[in-house]
Amino acid sequence: MLEITFLGTGGIMPNKERNVPAIALRYKGEVILWDVGEGTLKQLSIARISPMKIEKIFITHFHGDHYLGLMSLLQTMTLWDREKPLHIYGPKYTFEFIQNYLKSGFFRPSFDVHVHELGEARLKFNDYEIWSFKVEHGIPALGYVFKEKDKRGNFDLKKIEELGLGPGPWMKELERRGKIEVNGKLIHLEDVTGKPRRGIKVVYTGDTAPCERIRLFSEKADLLIHEATYLSDEDRDDSYHTTVSEACEMAKKAKVKLLALFHRAFRYTYDEYVQGVRELCNHNFIVPNDLDRLRISGEGYELSSLR
Repeated sequence: MLEITFLGTGGIMPNKERNVPAIALRYKGEVILWDVGEGTLKQLSIARISPMKIEKIFITHFHGDHYLGLMSLLQTMTLWDREKPLHIYGPKYTFEFIQNYLKSGFFRPSFDVHVHELGEARLKFNDYEIWSFKVEHGIPALGYVFKEKDKRGNFDLKKIEELGLGPGPWMKELERRGKIEVNGKLIHLEDVTGKPRRGIKVVYTGDTAPCERIRLFSEKADLLIHEATYLSDEDRDDSYHTTVSEACEMAKKAKVKLLALFHRAFRYTYDEYVQGVRELCNHNFIVPNDLDRLRISGEGYELSSLR
């Protein structure tokens, strides 16, 4: 089960209806942030997500609406006597920007802050990986993929019986070692289990004009969170952003199961934007509000609101 909380869903500047970008992923007790726009600390409080649970922050790029909430978050962690290290990841110049950030004001964190500059990378953790990929925003900018490791298939009692065996303690040993000898027979785990179960895959583009790398990294994702700042080309003008139609076409080409349209411009009300999406998009989509929570599992999706 992966739980995604949309802390801020708008772009460029906050308004009374929604905050600027921040997404919290909760997986097996760990919290990961994708972007941390101004006001993220307040949104975390409303969502009842403790800043002390955050282990990693992935910043897509250094425009203010995607990272200016970092200072209040770090200072609160210090006020609460955090000791556990925090890892911050981002594109080129991340080290320089974060170092300057930490030197501002009469403040020093009470914990180690490890800064990582990424290009296109594949970071491996215990039960999941985070992939970074370059996007097109006119400055160094990244998108991110959360990919849960694939899981073995369930034990198949029919296969076990065909080998002349029955359930027993040997199954735990086989799961731990991958292969064991039972009654003189060498048994591999795949001999007695079903097809592997594909791990959950979620993609976040950050801010970007449409680009082919998004399609490649989003292939068959369970969820694609794609920026769709504008409803039309005329509204976009010459900015490095994506329209609703382009985001929907990308989701369709990449064969993703569900598209979340994100980073809508402050000029649109939620209702106006949703009405436009319904007219423009022919893919399975949601338009999340701030503090909407999406739970993803092998069985499907569950969307709820914390408002």
